[in-house]
Amino acid sequence: MPDSSTSPRKALLYEALIAGSCASLLSTLALAWAGHRELRSAVAPVNAVSHWRWGRPALRQRAVTRRHTLLGYAIHHGASIWWAALHAAAMQRHRLHHEPAAVLASAAVTSAIACVVDFKCTPERFTPGFEHHLSHRSVAGVYALFAVGLALGALAVRGRHAAQGEPSD
Repeated sequence: MPDSSTSPRKALLYEALIAGSCASLLSTLALAWAGHRELRSAVAPVNAVSHWRWGRPALRQRAVTRRHTLLGYAIHHGASIWWAALHAAAMQRHRLHHEPAAVLASAAVTSAIACVVDFKCTPERFTPGFEHHLSHRSVAGVYALFAVGLALGALAVRGRHAAQGEPSD
């Protein structure tokens, strides 16, 4: 945990790590649940993310493998931390950056932007991949839980700063 002498950049990176990890975990749970429900494979949507490296064969992998599952999760987790860093930077100077409603709203906007970028601005090879397996409703649920995780992680970090009397930016 950064202390009061920590630079704003380090505090931002710390929040990105915590909030991004929360967002990654919750959205991965949503992927697994939707995959189990729609495909009878909880890991197929996570494996699909590894198509960044392994191409189309990753989209067909339905079992847990180091090659597909670990890489798919690592890519998803890294992207989650990246989006959390953007969220933290955007909220850093916002006057309501400790207010749960404002943080949740900004997390929802960040998640919506991530969704648009993932599916409208990104070359096919670098899309998440799970869209090949899941319904639009399930994909929306993944991004919704991503936003919830992002907000919970950000609030946890900011709440801890506030409880210790430290600036969070």
